[in-house]
Amino acid sequence: MLAGCGSASRRVSYEPEEFDSTTTHTRNYAATEAQTCEAARRALLSQGYMVTAANADLVTGRKSFQPASEVHVEVEFRVVCAREGGKGGRSGKQSTVAFATALQDRYGIKKVNNSASVGVGAFGSLSLPFAGSDDAMVKVASETLTDERFYDRFFTLLDRFLEGGGADVPPDMPAEAPAAAPAPATSFPVAPSPNRG
Repeated sequence: MLAGCGSASRRVSYEPEEFDSTTTHTRNYAATEAQTCEAARRALLSQGYMVTAANADLVTGRKSFQPASEVHVEVEFRVVCAREGGKGGRSGKQSTVAFATALQDRYGIKKVNNSASVGVGAFGSLSLPFAGSDDAMVKVASETLTDERFYDRFFTLLDRFLEGGGADVPPDMPAEAPAAAPAPATSFPVAPSPNRG
């Protein structure tokens, strides 16, 4: 009986996944998958994210923060673009749903004491600790961001890039520059060589 009470007191409490909202991480856009993901790529770039992958249906980017001297935070942002409902029904326009997820990793400094081994003949080796230590960054927490305001700001920015018309070209396919017209051929008379023959 006492053992049962002890195990109940050590039970970890957590917030269960309720699956009650589909609007925090998703938005619908009247655009193609490539246009939506290109707008997402530009939105992330405009906020200082380093884009690590970009194609017609997926964009990922990372950004680093340092809220305190011994705390380092990295946010990985992922956007998946999927076609919604065929080709848009009667209007003929395509519709795309964008799924956005941000994962936040928190790192802290861990101090590691140095030690050295010294051989002492038949007695083997002795480990002698030194006063110095090395600092290493270790991951202390990882969490998916769920703040609706955070995603609202991102989707609003994505919408601005779509409305601006600058997301017509899929990623990795830059617009081609117009080909320059070839210059007309120019001929110059050449004087005959006196030594020929």
